[in-house]
Amino acid sequence: MDLKLTNKVVVVTGAAGAKGSIGETIAQALANEGAIPVIVDRNDRGFTYVEEFQKRGIDSIFIKTDLSDYTQIEKAAKIIEEKYGRVDALINNVGINDGVDLDGSMEDFMYSLKINMVSFFAMTKYCLPMIKKAKGNILNIGSKVALTGQGGTSGYAAAKGGVFGLTREWAVDLIKFGIRSNAIVIAESWTPAYDTWIKTLDNAEEKLKSIVEKIPLEHRMTTPQEIADQCLFTISSKSSHTTGQFITVDGGYVHLDRSLLTE
Repeated sequence: MDLKLTNKVVVVTGAAGAKGSIGETIAQALANEGAIPVIVDRNDRGFTYVEEFQKRGIDSIFIKTDLSDYTQIEKAAKIIEEKYGRVDALINNVGINDGVDLDGSMEDFMYSLKINMVSFFAMTKYCLPMIKKAKGNILNIGSKVALTGQGGTSGYAAAKGGVFGLTREWAVDLIKFGIRSNAIVIAESWTPAYDTWIKTLDNAEEKLKSIVEKIPLEHRMTTPQEIADQCLFTISSKSSHTTGQFITVDGGYVHLDRSLLTE
């Protein structure tokens, strides 16, 4: 299916993670569709990824940015405007499940909100004139934690709950401009960060087996590529009448009947 993303300028925050992370996979998928990924992140891996894209003839750029600092986000948006003059899609992807709970400091809680939610607001605010110019759309990457809770991660849960609220608020605000706003809900996806986390547990193999067994469809984790594929479809013109939606890509983990788990 031709998603008609060729030469579309797509800004992806948090896309300079390790190979196989969700943001990096989205950026690679965009490049494979002929789109122009604009990576906004603080990690220097972004330079390497963009160099790879440029060697393929893709006019991609990396803007090194601390996404917890809205002044840096504003500067990033100005660079995008000077370079491209438009944004066909904005994918707010950055997210850190940082484990800031009720025992955490207020400073840590506020930082969690800044990186996991305020960055979404700032990036959208400063890119909005360019999104309006292109009649583009916005896609926010969310988490099932905002819907189900997880325990021990108040900052992340609050931020991702806010992201869902912003998604629908923007869908209402921007409908008069023909701009769509949606969110992807992720549950259990095998990423480098997930691999690192599971290995910190004493009973890592047992815990992983327990999680996978609770995923109804095929009893396996969602791959980052499956998430990327859904993202690309959602920002494309093939999804032109979808707005204000929370699209769950999780093999039925969150919503399907628990009776499916009984053998």
